[in-house]
Amino acid sequence: MSRLFVALLPPQKALDEIDAAVGRLRDEWPLLRWVDPELWHVTLAFLGDVPDAVLPDLRVRLARAAARYRPLDLSFTGAGAFPSPDRGRVFWVGLTAGPSLTRLAGEVAAGALRAGAQVDRKPFHPHLTLARARHGGDLRPLVDALRAFRGLRWRAEAVHLVQSHLGARVRYETVDSYPLRDDG
Repeated sequence: MSRLFVALLPPQKALDEIDAAVGRLRDEWPLLRWVDPELWHVTLAFLGDVPDAVLPDLRVRLARAAARYRPLDLSFTGAGAFPSPDRGRVFWVGLTAGPSLTRLAGEVAAGALRAGAQVDRKPFHPHLTLARARHGGDLRPLVDALRAFRGLRWRAEAVHLVQSHLGARVRYETVDSYPLRDDG
């Protein structure tokens, strides 16, 4: 049994821009649990605990889903909070993506379901989680501080199956990568 999710892994340069933008804000918000930048990713589908017997079919279906899409040009932009900035529990930076990313996330989730994984059914909202609050609080000043953030454009060329290793220090391990179709 493995705890898995499917994600895009942005290039270090794009992550460094975000880190620089939020660096000055972390000290002003000590009650938030800031996500370690080494763990930053864009989740396409959260699968939870996946039985080992499901993995072979899951890998085939993720490869098929990825092969249907060309590489995606993306950029991080703006900020927000779930469920809302005035009751925020999750602080995030947004992602300009377009409909292809939403369709890709939907196909990844559908393939995982057909393979036998349990997929989190929340609507897909492209973002990168930066911090969490134990209890919802007013994060509007924090969201406003990054509302104008615009990161560089980057290209997603693969979808990654990632395993979560929980414990005192959370660690993510890329189990497999599936290239997006290169017509090149």
